[in-house]
Amino acid sequence: MNSETVSLPRDHGKLIGKLVLIVVASAIFGVALVPLYDTLCRIAGLNGKTFANGGLAGSAPSATAPVARVDRSRLVTVEFTGTVMPGLPWEMRPLQNSVDLHPGEMQQVAFLVRNTANHAVVGRAIPSVTPGQAARHFDKIECFCFNLQTLGPGEAREMPLMFVVKPELDGDVRTITLSYAFFAAPAAEVKKEGRS
Repeated sequence: MNSETVSLPRDHGKLIGKLVLIVVASAIFGVALVPLYDTLCRIAGLNGKTFANGGLAGSAPSATAPVARVDRSRLVTVEFTGTVMPGLPWEMRPLQNSVDLHPGEMQQVAFLVRNTANHAVVGRAIPSVTPGQAARHFDKIECFCFNLQTLGPGEAREMPLMFVVKPELDGDVRTITLSYAFFAAPAAEVKKEGRS
């Protein structure tokens, strides 16, 4: 019985090269996903992205004056939460969990943010509002989410938020939740703002 052995070429170099390329492309996509997601939500008005005096979420406020009319016939509770995403060595919490306000009243609160790393770190806060229908009636006048935030090693800082809920908010909405997610700022954004 004569057995022939067929020898197949074992060129694994091309396969390894393709696999490395896939891993690198996945990593680049993962880093770009946060700003892409934020941009998509701003453009489409998805995921409760808030507006700053008629501008886009996270943009600097316009020079227009805040709402002058206050609806004293009802109260709305605004709750605050904060999340730090993996990869950012920070801790974050609101200094007060909620406020009761009349729509049209200006409110100011603050979040305490602390860098737990032994080096400076730059982060970006992305806000969202629940329920989504309330987002267009939630105006941030001053917010730490307008700019990148740099914290030195072990630094803790109170970050202010000044906002107003417009009186045009649907009367059925009695509770609004404002959530912030802090992400490590992408290197390109840090370099663009000269914070490298």
